[in-house]
Amino acid sequence: MFEKFSNIFKIPDLRKRIGFTLFLLAVYRVGAHIPTPGIDAAQLAQFFNQNAGSALGLLDLFSGGNARKLTIFALGIMPYITASIIFQLLTVIYEPLAKLQKEGELGRRKITQWTRYVTVLLAIVQAFFIGLTLTNSAAGQSMVTMPKAEFLPLCVITLTCGTAFIMWLGEQITERGIGNGMSLLIFTGIVVGLPRGIADLWEKVQTSAWGTFTPIAIILLIVAMVAVVAFIIYVERSERRIPVQYAKRMVGRRSTEGQTTHLPLKINSGGVMPVIFASSILSAPLLLQNVTIFGFSFKDNAFFGPVFRALAPSEPLYVFLYIVAIIFFAYFYISIVFRPDDIADNMRKYGGFIPGIRPGKRTSDFINDVLTRITLVGAIYLVVISIIPMFLISGIHFNHIPLIGAAFDRMPPFMTNGLGLNFYFGGTSLLIVVGVAMDTVNQVESQLIMRHYDGFSPKSGRIKGRRSW
Repeated sequence: MFEKFSNIFKIPDLRKRIGFTLFLLAVYRVGAHIPTPGIDAAQLAQFFNQNAGSALGLLDLFSGGNARKLTIFALGIMPYITASIIFQLLTVIYEPLAKLQKEGELGRRKITQWTRYVTVLLAIVQAFFIGLTLTNSAAGQSMVTMPKAEFLPLCVITLTCGTAFIMWLGEQITERGIGNGMSLLIFTGIVVGLPRGIADLWEKVQTSAWGTFTPIAIILLIVAMVAVVAFIIYVERSERRIPVQYAKRMVGRRSTEGQTTHLPLKINSGGVMPVIFASSILSAPLLLQNVTIFGFSFKDNAFFGPVFRALAPSEPLYVFLYIVAIIFFAYFYISIVFRPDDIADNMRKYGGFIPGIRPGKRTSDFINDVLTRITLVGAIYLVVISIIPMFLISGIHFNHIPLIGAAFDRMPPFMTNGLGLNFYFGGTSLLIVVGVAMDTVNQVESQLIMRHYDGFSPKSGRIKGRRSW
């Protein structure tokens, strides 16, 4: 294994890419310690600790812990994720944008440019509401150390520039580094918070937070986390292989032999993106509950108040919408990245066919049917991985269901209130950490194999040609 790691540093290009990625991630972490001017970081961190189980906890997770200190990177990449969702939805329902996407690299660059503009616009709006909330609310006034007229524009400029800089860092890592830059930034923010999560867990052990059940709960938690990580790795590596036969054909004056290969379809082709999309969509409205505009409070309003309370994390309505959103985005994402019609046309052009299936429309329909079935399995897997840790962290408040909620009051408290852990042990965190780590290792391994070095996995070997029959 040490020899395989040493191979990384024998390849100049790969060595430069990894060094460049680590440097930009270090820059990102430096920004996590630069607070926004006019903020009392200690008071703000205490406020986030009191609301760790709300949408603020999710915001803090995706910002890598920057939100609780309101650093210059406090908004994280949430505006970019939201802008990406908007344009991916528009490419499906807005025909001119769909045509632009099909124009190749030029069209994708244009959409990326528009995504950047919308990201900056969303960052301005979110920063404005954050500044307005901190200066108008009673809790926020103790966190701001300068007048409202000075703090509000300074907050908007600082947070917007921080988001734009994060977006640039992510794009640079994607183009000149290793892996998906945006995912690596989220990954870094979660990983640096793990020691704080472990310390919180150790504190619960020392104080016997769960009474006599504490030792058993810790053992069960560790076993469950190991099992969940193993399950994530197993499913992420699982794929459905569709056999493809290439007939013997003449190319000029040369004859090529028939070949047998397969079309690999991953069980979870969307990776962690459906979970990130679902979390960001559901957390966005909840941020409004802490906003007060000219004395109008969404949280205390007779109409919006009950809606926000019903959409709070762990509430039955939130859990239901979360499950529906994950399944929807799993299918939506695969419909964007995988086009059965294009695959079928390419197979027909090169003389390929699926045994027992006619080329053309029948092949496209067959691939689409297989994708539909395995995507459902992948979506259920994402739901299970996301809901079970949520159940352990804060429980699911079935006792808040109208009419029948009283029947759940007899359940053990940990089932409706959870074990009180933080978000670092949540399903979203584990999915992102494990998924991004596997993708990064795969990218490094592909670079090694491409240059005739052994990869990390035992079966990777060196580059091999297709077997012919």
